[in-house]
Amino acid sequence: MIFESHAHYDDKQFEEDREALLLSMKENGIGTIINVGSDFRGCLETVALTEKYDFIYGAIGIHPSEIADFKEETCQWLKEKAALEKVVAIGEIGLDYYWEKEEEVQKEQRYWFEWQMQLAKEVKLPVIIHSRDAAEDTLTLMKKIHAEEIPGVIHCFSYSKEMAAEYVKMGYYIGIGGVVTFKNAKKLKEVAASVPLERILLETDCPYLAPEPHRGSRNSSLNLPYVAAEIARIREITPEEVIEATRKNAERLFMQKA
Repeated sequence: MIFESHAHYDDKQFEEDREALLLSMKENGIGTIINVGSDFRGCLETVALTEKYDFIYGAIGIHPSEIADFKEETCQWLKEKAALEKVVAIGEIGLDYYWEKEEEVQKEQRYWFEWQMQLAKEVKLPVIIHSRDAAEDTLTLMKKIHAEEIPGVIHCFSYSKEMAAEYVKMGYYIGIGGVVTFKNAKKLKEVAASVPLERILLETDCPYLAPEPHRGSRNSSLNLPYVAAEIARIREITPEEVIEATRKNAERLFMQKA
């Protein structure tokens, strides 16, 4: 069974058919899903999904582009809900300079990223890290706060194989999704080839980033076999080996409470 390490089934794109889609997962080989909150509403809905479906676990955190959601009550809520049995990570947290070019906003992103990293350390949960166009600042901040003491994954990895090696050295996993199937994804294919198999997680980031041959359509965990097949092709192993290894990796990272 495939372990989906990063999905957003709280997203409005799933309003029409969420239940039917989720109920079809097991018969299609998807065994476990981590639903990841990225804003406060998404975190609330993530907790609700974990309560409704036995195979869904949750990550709660505020994405760098959503830090306006941070208020005193948000901080308190995150601390309280981190104790729930089926909340297994703090995420999606990190830095995103793709949209935000102002130094003041970037500084605030760094503040809340560090705050959530410290929260994860305090509550003894792994982290799911988003880093876009912020390679240097992400690594610098993580080294400053000794992120090697906080387990986690760099989700939707988009940097070089050398940068991936730095994170692996810190004990981090590398999240690989549909982008690896794109013809022009040279860097990510190099990462998929070079990172030790025991440090790779399968993910979709659905409803975003559908793999070939469904690129441009709404993504779902049902597309993960395409990702596993491409990683297998790159590494010259079988898709079953990729699925088995990445499931064990995800269980090692996320299922300490279970």
